[in-house]
Amino acid sequence: MKRLLPAAAVFLVALCLRPAITGVGPLLPQVGVDLGLGESALGVLGALPLLAFAVVSPQVHRLSGRLGMERAVLVALLVLAAGTVVRSWTGSAGLWAGTVIIGCAIAVGNVLVPAIVKRDYADNVSRATGLYTAFLTTAASLASAVAVPIADAVDWRLSLGVWGLLALAVAAAWAPRARNAPEHEPVRTSSDVAVWRQPRAWLITAFMGLQSTTFYVLVTWLPTIEIANGVSERTAGLHLFLYQGLGIVGGLAIPLILNVRPRLGAIISSLPVVVAVLGLLLAPGLAILWALIAGLGQGAGLVTALTLISLGGRTAAETTRLSGMAQSLGYLFAAAGPVAAGVLAERTGGWRSTLVMVLGLGLVQVAAGAAAARSRAHALGS
Repeated sequence: MKRLLPAAAVFLVALCLRPAITGVGPLLPQVGVDLGLGESALGVLGALPLLAFAVVSPQVHRLSGRLGMERAVLVALLVLAAGTVVRSWTGSAGLWAGTVIIGCAIAVGNVLVPAIVKRDYADNVSRATGLYTAFLTTAASLASAVAVPIADAVDWRLSLGVWGLLALAVAAAWAPRARNAPEHEPVRTSSDVAVWRQPRAWLITAFMGLQSTTFYVLVTWLPTIEIANGVSERTAGLHLFLYQGLGIVGGLAIPLILNVRPRLGAIISSLPVVVAVLGLLLAPGLAILWALIAGLGQGAGLVTALTLISLGGRTAAETTRLSGMAQSLGYLFAAAGPVAAGVLAERTGGWRSTLVMVLGLGLVQVAAGAAAARSRAHALGS
């Protein structure tokens, strides 16, 4: 048991990388009323973590190079716990500062975990990535589901702040790995730092950005789109929970294909979003069906993206660089997605143009995934 916990702790880290973000959306009306923030300000608040991902991700390799990956993850977990306290209980200024701190801390975990998975589970990267994503998606959907009940029972501050306790618990489980790990990462060779000049890296980055954008557009606006089509608020909220929860199934299933036919897996992981958006356009009355299908796709797409990242680097250091590049540009693109979707809806007076935009992104994602997986297959054969 003493050996099992440190080995499995990389999956426990995943539990901490989304709840502090996904628990915010359902509470935005309460936060806005309590602190006097309008919809524009709340929209910026929601985008801040993604912008933090974009800024911090390319710099994570410096932190891991100085401390080692295990110690860097431990620092990130402790900073994440501190950020939740600052966001909840230090007033309006703390709300903004804490949100930025949380985004910076999560960015470190986002970048380093694929590199750790590659190193520790080199013989079965896609399956290990699927398990990691299942932990991540479970915690994300749970945070969305319990946010309002906890806030109604106590207040929104505790509902958001409680996730700091989870980060502290996981930090305790991670500490033995950090204590026993090397203090510094191995010295990088020139090939480790050239990912920005590799066509393969740009294809992986494109796939990461597109699947992140479609996910965040739908997780932000799907309930609103459904309500505009006549679905009740409570039912739309349930559909959002199912959308995130079905990601677990998609994430665990797609490695079965990725392990055998990586290119086919990349294509299949992208198609459900295309089908779901077409369904919302042509048959909006079947909203729950399209939410379930989109959920399968977002889970499979994330696992595919992280698997491509983990397999894309020849060394752990190069994988860290690639992960930083893909997540920096990917989340920067994703941060713009919900804003663009809202602007389109506001200017056209409906959500059809937004859905057409997501459909276009989904089709490009199919092409990017096929190209990225094919590029990787050629690299393995070289």
